[in-house]
This record gives sequence, structure tokens and C-alpha cells, in this order.
Amino acid sequence: MDLNADLGEGFGRWTLTDDEALLTCVTSANVACGFHAGDASVMRRVCDRAAERGVRIGAQFSYRDLAGFGRRSMDVPAAELTAETAYQIGALRVFAEAAGSTVSYVKPHGALYNRVVHDDAQAAAVVEGVLLAGGRPAVLGLPGSRLLAHARAAGLTAVGEAFADRAYTPRGTLVPRGEPGAVVHDGDAVVRRSVGMAVERAVTGVDGSRVPVVARSLCVHGDTPGAAALARRIRAALEEAGITVRAFA
Repeated sequence: MDLNADLGEGFGRWTLTDDEALLTCVTSANVACGFHAGDASVMRRVCDRAAERGVRIGAQFSYRDLAGFGRRSMDVPAAELTAETAYQIGALRVFAEAAGSTVSYVKPHGALYNRVVHDDAQAAAVVEGVLLAGGRPAVLGLPGSRLLAHARAAGLTAVGEAFADRAYTPRGTLVPRGEPGAVVHDGDAVVRRSVGMAVERAVTGVDGSRVPVVARSLCVHGDTPGAAALARRIRAALEEAGITVRAFA
């Protein structure tokens, strides 16, 4: 099982994620590309540190929404979304390659991530942007999403992802952040759910039902308080359960 986290979610003098600590325990780093968080200096620093530690680098692109942290859905025209996706991936690739690494995979962030689960037009535009950026990276997304369907159709590697600290609906989608219980805050529960998704390929949904989860990567949100300590606990629990923690790409 791959263990990923959102990194580089700072801007100028403002910081959010504990990048140094997270890079000691994750195997893949979803690096913010400037549209919801991050800037050139932050991207370069995270890429340098990830390359030094052998952590795979992924481009986490978003709607152009710094004020809303990329968590507000937007009706962006397809051609514009394609261009902005390619722009963000290309920007990060400069710093990844300068660090002696590369952008191994890509992942939408926030509202865009949830939108391309079901929005066929935006999912297609995103994949077109990935192709435009070049390099043929893997695409990380929710199992069963339109995004992964379009990625497979384009000949890209589609990787299903699970979330350690997010609640699931009975349909296998994430409970919207605006609803009660969308984020699981109890650390012990997060660790148990993580092991369950890796070993049993299932999680308990908000209605108490068992929801199938078939994923090759597990996400810990980097902006969660105590995220690095929680990621270390999750990794230790996975390894104790006999799960090899390594990058998917």
C-alpha cells in the first residue's frame, strides 16, 4: 500500500503542512501547484526534500481558488480547465526534475477531485490536460470515478485511492466536507480504518454499512492537526498487519 499526503500547502510566509515531518513517513507526496496553495519557492523546497528522501513526487492541481483553498466547485470551461491542469503539472515538473526526480503521478485537489468523480466533461478535460503536460504520469483518484475511467481510456495508469480520515457514503464516495462527520478526527479510529481498508478492502460508511474500497494508495490529509504523527501511526499499524508500505509508481 502506498501512503500519500498533501504537502507544500503554504504560500509566502504562511505555512500549513509540516512537510519535513511528513516526508519521513509517506511514500508519495502530493505537492500543491500554486492554484489552491503553494508557490514557486515552496514547490522547489518540497521537491528537493522529497527527492533527497526517495519519496515520489505527485502534482496536486486545483481550481484557481487560493482564497477558498480549492474547496469551492467552479464551472470552468473545458479548454480552460485543460490548460490550467497542464500549466500546474508543468510548473511542478521543472522543480521535480531540477531535484533529480520527476512528476510520477498527478492528483486533483479538493472540489475538483470530487467534481471529476461524476462530471464526465470536467474529468475528460483534466485528462486532456495531463496528456498536454506530457510525461504520461499515473492518475490518482477515487475508485469508480469518471476521472479514472478517462485516464484508462487514454492509456494512462489509473490508481485508486482511499482516505484514512474521511467519511464514506454507502456509494463509496466521500461525505462532503460541509456535512457533519465528514472528517474523522479520532486518531485511533483513523488507524483502524486505514488497516481495514488495506487488509479487508472495505470501510464502514456513515450509515453503518460495509463499503468496498479497492485502492493502491492511502491518503492522510497534510492539513489535519498532528498529521505527521498520525501518518507515522498509520504506517506502523499497516506494517504490523503485514502490509508492505511502498510507492505505487
